[in-house]
Amino acid sequence: MIAEPFHAGERALQVQTGWRDRMEAMGPRVIRDYMPDQHREFFAQLPFLVVGSLDADLQPWASVLAAPAGFAHSPDATHLRVDALPAGGDPLAGQLAQGATLGLLGIEPHTRRRNRMNGTVESLDAGGFMVAVQQSFGNCPRYIQAREPELVAARDGSAPAQRLDTLDLDAQRLIGSADTLFIATAYPGDAADARSHGVDVSHRGGRPGFVRVDAGGVLTVPDFNGNRFFNTLGNLVAHPRAGLLFIDYDNGDLLHVAATAELVLDGPEIAEFEGAERLLRLHVEHALRRPAALPLRWGDAALSPHLEGTGRWAAARA
Repeated sequence: MIAEPFHAGERALQVQTGWRDRMEAMGPRVIRDYMPDQHREFFAQLPFLVVGSLDADLQPWASVLAAPAGFAHSPDATHLRVDALPAGGDPLAGQLAQGATLGLLGIEPHTRRRNRMNGTVESLDAGGFMVAVQQSFGNCPRYIQAREPELVAARDGSAPAQRLDTLDLDAQRLIGSADTLFIATAYPGDAADARSHGVDVSHRGGRPGFVRVDAGGVLTVPDFNGNRFFNTLGNLVAHPRAGLLFIDYDNGDLLHVAATAELVLDGPEIAEFEGAERLLRLHVEHALRRPAALPLRWGDAALSPHLEGTGRWAAARA
């Protein structure tokens, strides 16, 4: 058990929404400083992991590593070994070092299971890296679209990463049609207390088009009813920068987006999206497109049944 698993940003949103007392009681029971056997076995059956990292400018980035199932495995309850390394164009490549803090998301879309683990890189070698657990906890299956991945041979001589200072039409189309995104956030914390530092990476899902692409490189995302931990939004209260990852499930293209964030906690705009409890507005700073970088291809998606309680942007319904 972790006596106080929530930092100041998370606690502030729990207070504001009236959930602080319940989270104070629940948090230490479900957020652990070790991985239970069920989580250890789950990570070992996955062909990919989503990884959140933090660069030298304190910009979070979301990345994904893929390899045959078993590449992530747990030698003991407080460690996860990852037998894979990021390619040169991956933002993670510049951050992966001994002592770096990472957020890891294990997600199995076709069964709608997911577990999160945040930790520190304890060792790094030519074959991969070892992460020491700081926090480990499960997540509910809501809003996960069921699609099954198939590992394919990595393409030789893949196209280099492309930096985008603004979102071009292809990037806007990918984002505007997405039913899933991954978001990395961070809590740099008190420089005097390394225990308060942390990176988190999470999943967001909705009907295709749930991410609204507005003028000037602004993305608006509805925030639905969740576990009330406020891990992502609590980080953004303290450090309003986010790294987004969009996957093209047909061809393996990856789009990494660096953004500054603001929370819309009340006001009439929230009612423009049925089911939204608040909005997340993301101002794109720049992006990185990596063509065919992910050696996974995916079947058709079955949308989450929990999306029945959500709608579409008012403008899209008109």
